Amino acid sequence: MIGAAARSRLLTVSELTARLAETLEREYGVVWVAGEISSCRRAASGHVYFVLKDERSQVGAVCFRRTLATLPFVPRDGIEVVVAGRVGLYPERGALQLYVEAMEPLGLGALRLAFEQLKARLEADGLFAVERKRAVPRFPRVVGVVTALRGAAVRDILRVLADRWPVARVVVRPVRVQGAEAAADVAAGIAELTALPEIDVVIVGRGGGSLEDLWAFNTEAVARAIVASRVPVISAVGHEIDVTIADYAADVRAPTPTAAGALAVPDRRELERALEETAVRLRRLLVRRVTTAREGVARYARAVGAQRRRLQEHAVRADELGRRARRAVLARVAWERREVRRAAERLAAAHPAARLARAGEQVRGLATRLGGAVRRSVTEARARLGAAAGKLDVLSPLASLARGYAIVRREDGRVVRHAAALRAGDVVALLLARGRARARIVDTEESE
Repeated sequence: MIGAAARSRLLTVSELTARLAETLEREYGVVWVAGEISSCRRAASGHVYFVLKDERSQVGAVCFRRTLATLPFVPRDGIEVVVAGRVGLYPERGALQLYVEAMEPLGLGALRLAFEQLKARLEADGLFAVERKRAVPRFPRVVGVVTALRGAAVRDILRVLADRWPVARVVVRPVRVQGAEAAADVAAGIAELTALPEIDVVIVGRGGGSLEDLWAFNTEAVARAIVASRVPVISAVGHEIDVTIADYAADVRAPTPTAAGALAVPDRRELERALEETAVRLRRLLVRRVTTAREGVARYARAVGAQRRRLQEHAVRADELGRRARRAVLARVAWERREVRRAAERLAAAHPAARLARAGEQVRGLATRLGGAVRRSVTEARARLGAAAGKLDVLSPLASLARGYAIVRREDGRVVRHAAALRAGDVVALLLARGRARARIVDTEESE
C-alpha cells in the first residue's frame, strides 16, 4: 500500500514531463551538437523534423520555419551538421527533442553546400542545357550592361566596347551586386533591359570577390531571369577562377568583365583588316574574271565569224535544194495524177454490182447445204446417245438393285463379296435400290 507521505509526493505524467522540461532547459540552455541528419521531412506547416544521429545514439530535432528561412542551404538526409538549439521534452510523447536555432554543415561551408544544392536542382530543371544556349549576334547595335555603376567592372566593359565597336550604343542598368537585396536587384535589371526592343545582347556581372561577395549571382532568381531573357546573356562575374550559377545559366560565360566586352562585340580593327584583305582578293578575282572574259569574247568572235561563213554557205545550198525540190514535187504530182486516171478506168471496167450478185447466190446455196448437214448431224448424235444410255443402264449397279439385289458392307465400310468374310453376330449395312438397312448375321454358308 502507498503511504500518506508517498501520496503527497505523487505527480501526474504532465507534471513530470513539465518538471523534466524545466530542468533540461535550466541545466543545458542552448547547446551545440554535431551529427548526421536522418529521416528528414518537411511538414505542411513549413517546419522541418529530422533525427540527429552519430554511430551510437540519436535524438529528435525540429527546425521551425522562421529559422529555416535564415539558412542558406536546405537540410537533407546524410548531411553532417553542427546545430545550436535548446534541449527540451516533447510532452505529448515524453520524448527528448532538440529545438534548432542555428545550423551549419560540417566540412563543406554553408554557402558552398547551398551552391551545390541549387546547381543540382536547376540543372535537373534544364536551365543549364546546352541546347537552349544562344549565339551572341555578330554585329549588335545596342548592348545592355547590368552591373554596379561605380565598380571597376563597368569601366572595363565600357572601355572595351568603345575601343572594339564604337558604333554600338550601350545601355547600363545600375544594380547592387552585393548584399541582401542584390539578387532581386540584378534579376529586375535583367528583366528591364531585355524588355527594351532595341537591346541585342546583355552583359551581367561584377568584379572579383569572395564567395559571399559573389553570392547574388548564385541565386535562383538571377538564374531564372537570365534564362527568361529574350536576348543572349553574357555572364562576367569575378575572375576566371570564379564560377557562379549565373555562369551556368548564361548563354556565354566570360572569364572577366573585360573579356565579356570582347565577346559582346566584334573588333573593328580586325574587321577593317578582313575588309581590306577581302577587297584585295576581290580586285584580283575581278582582274582574272575580266581577262578571262576578254579571252572568251575573242574566242566567241572568231567562232561567230566562222559560223557566219558557214551560214552563208548553207543559205546558198538551201536555195539550190529548194529549187530541186520544187521540180521533183511537180514531177511527182503529174505522175500521181496519171496513175489516178488509170485506176479510175480499171475500176469502172470492173464494177462491183455484178460480182456482189454472184457472191449472193453462192452464199445462199452454201447456207442450204449447211442446214441439211446440221440436221443430219443432230439426228445421228441423238441415236448414238440413246444407244449409249441403254448400255449404261444395263451396266449400272442401280439396275441390279432395282431388280431386288443389295450391296452388303461391313461396319468398316468394305463391300462383302464372300460369305466367309462374315461371322454369326456381325452387323452389316445393306444398300438397297431405295434406302439403307442394318442387319445382324445369324449364320453363313459359303457356296462352292
